[in-house]
Amino acid sequence: MNRKFHFISGLPRSGSTMTAAVLRQNPAFHAAMSGPIAGLFEGMIAQVSAGSEMASMVSYDQRRRLLKGLFESYYADHPESVIFDTNRSWTTKFAAILTVFPEAKVICLVRDVAWIMDSMERKFRQNPFEHTRIFGNPQQRATVYSRVEALSGPNSLVGFPWNALKEACYSEYADRLMLVDYDVLVRRPKEVFDLIYDFIGEEHFAHDFSKVEYDAPEFDAQLGMDGLHRVHSVVEPRERKTVLPPDLFRRFSSMSFWRHLTDSPVVRVVPELKK
Repeated sequence: MNRKFHFISGLPRSGSTMTAAVLRQNPAFHAAMSGPIAGLFEGMIAQVSAGSEMASMVSYDQRRRLLKGLFESYYADHPESVIFDTNRSWTTKFAAILTVFPEAKVICLVRDVAWIMDSMERKFRQNPFEHTRIFGNPQQRATVYSRVEALSGPNSLVGFPWNALKEACYSEYADRLMLVDYDVLVRRPKEVFDLIYDFIGEEHFAHDFSKVEYDAPEFDAQLGMDGLHRVHSVVEPRERKTVLPPDLFRRFSSMSFWRHLTDSPVVRVVPELKK
């Protein structure tokens, strides 16, 4: 099947699942929450890399075909002509995915990091009878300070994709990347999705932003955090006060580097709606 592949990545709690839920309203598109293919992609590369007994048996072109075949096999049951695969690690694999899919684009959802931490803390407090697997031990989940510190580590839920995103924004592939700020997305969804369609070169579609559906209760139950991938049915801003202490909020709010990105060709949809 001759179809296109694009990627959704970026920061957690920034609207990637909501974006996928909206995109899948288009019958020509398939999109979903983060799936296993990025891990399979990494595992396949590891099997044929230096140090593996298989490395000398698999040529460069064979590796590219194997990786492309991984996508075709995984999505074989989906008849849609445009596939969006979601994973926060795709920004670390630009060279590989753009070699396999030269026309691919990467849409990255971003959000003020303080509000990401606020959202994670709210979810934690909404599940008081669960020791979520997001935190590895009692010391990490002990206080709001230890929880956000654990989340912000370089290999953790927020710290890893933040580092990966910053690397991607300054890479030689940055012109294939679109940053979509959550605050703009929920306030002006039609304009944002029109920009996304322009970015990927597809005809605009009349999405219904009042009937958005997505939930993954079984997956969230495995993490011990109910509602982590449940989206609101209406795309709109929801004003609230933060649950974070003021010092934590100030610290993490300063990390939104994409709002002042002047030396990168990345396409930006930030609060000023500048590119």
